[in-house]
Amino acid sequence: MTINTQSIELPNWPYVYGQPSGFGKLRSIPQDFIVKENLAFEPSGAGEHAFLQIEKTGENTDYIARQLSRFANVRQRDVSYAGLKDRHAVTTQWFSVWLPGKADPDWSQFETDTMKVLQAVRHARKLKRGVLSGNRFILTLRDWRGDKDKTIQQLESIKANGIANYYGSQRFGNEGQNVNKAIAMFLGAKVGREQRSLYLSAARSYLFNQLLAYRVIHKNWNQPVAGDTYQFDLSHSCFKSELPDDEIIRRLEIRDIHPTGVLWGKGDSGVSLESLAIEKKHYRCLPRYS
Repeated sequence: MTINTQSIELPNWPYVYGQPSGFGKLRSIPQDFIVKENLAFEPSGAGEHAFLQIEKTGENTDYIARQLSRFANVRQRDVSYAGLKDRHAVTTQWFSVWLPGKADPDWSQFETDTMKVLQAVRHARKLKRGVLSGNRFILTLRDWRGDKDKTIQQLESIKANGIANYYGSQRFGNEGQNVNKAIAMFLGAKVGREQRSLYLSAARSYLFNQLLAYRVIHKNWNQPVAGDTYQFDLSHSCFKSELPDDEIIRRLEIRDIHPTGVLWGKGDSGVSLESLAIEKKHYRCLPRYS
């Protein structure tokens, strides 16, 4: 694939339900954005990995992981987490620390004004990326103004039909520059291990948003396309369907399943027919989705 070397600005990806009908201040203070991470399993209570549920305020995930590494006197790669969480928020998330043959340190000594250990439990395996059943959010908007009736109508549409699940701006770094840094990395720029992971995530998320934008424009973001892969609601399990039948349509209507988009990496994307053609046409490191 030929990589475009020009600087990329993040596009204004299209809305499903029209332009915003109201405006307010989000995250004026960290307490305005509360996130709680839910694991997809229960830690067993025994094993070499200490699982820690940590509430953090105004701190990013990588910083907490580095601090855990120092506190527990382990290598940084021995500290794992399921997903990144916003810095400018109050977030509760899980970390694991590999402590083979070692007792837990006094985790209460790890706590600061911005970090609190809510739970500590052992498990046999380390925490892997993505092993979440989901996240719960509480958002507070301040100084809101706009068209109240239209806003309520849009919220009702979201409740009934869901949203186009774009990756948000925080995934792309300050002014989206992590995408350009990813392109520079692809062209040979040397980066550290942590930065490599962040830049790859930004590039994959950008491409995902490009594909989703195309499907929003063509009004099939939540409709079946031949060759799609579908994900079960509240699950990471997926299945592929060559040609959508009445059962696929019915299950989409009741939101038992959802169309998916690929996050580029190694291996097959898992789609075929029209869905594959869309991916091949629109997955480019270029700001276009027409």
